[in-house]
Amino acid sequence: MPAAGTRSASSDDGADRVLPESLRPLLAERHGPVLAGREAEERIRSLGSFASCGDRVTADALRLGKRPLLAIIDYTTQRKEPVDRAAFAPLTEGRQRRVVNPPGVLTGALRRAVRELLAEGGGLIVVEGEEDLGSLALVEALPAGATVIYGIPGAGVSFVTVDARSKESVRTILAQMEPRSR
Repeated sequence: MPAAGTRSASSDDGADRVLPESLRPLLAERHGPVLAGREAEERIRSLGSFASCGDRVTADALRLGKRPLLAIIDYTTQRKEPVDRAAFAPLTEGRQRRVVNPPGVLTGALRRAVRELLAEGGGLIVVEGEEDLGSLALVEALPAGATVIYGIPGAGVSFVTVDARSKESVRTILAQMEPRSR
């Protein structure tokens, strides 16, 4: 429960959340094992229920024959390099949502899209803007025992197990992000 006078950032909070500069180091920390190359591929192949955030990691999972329950992409890597849209064909045939999500922001629209698609059995979210903070929405919404994977440029793939600890960490981060009025 938030302290008196503190805004809650619960799942029901539809406010856009802006990442302040002071939180950037916290989000740059590793919140799960980070693996690269063959180790990352082996771990992806072994995943049960998982969701992915990011184009390269999603395309790699699909290439390895692993379809995420939910994927968030923006058709670019590192905000500039386009990714071949054909890599996502297995996901584009199913349920999709398109949302606008600016860099440095986690919009209420993206958080809602994650919850809605999970309730419908999964799918693909295509972001206009930047999808990086979508991994927070995935950890927030996925059931315990699932895994969230996302790429860390130059380092590899981060694997975050969804559990009480990771959910609490996300709630703490969201509560520290600045609400943005529409």
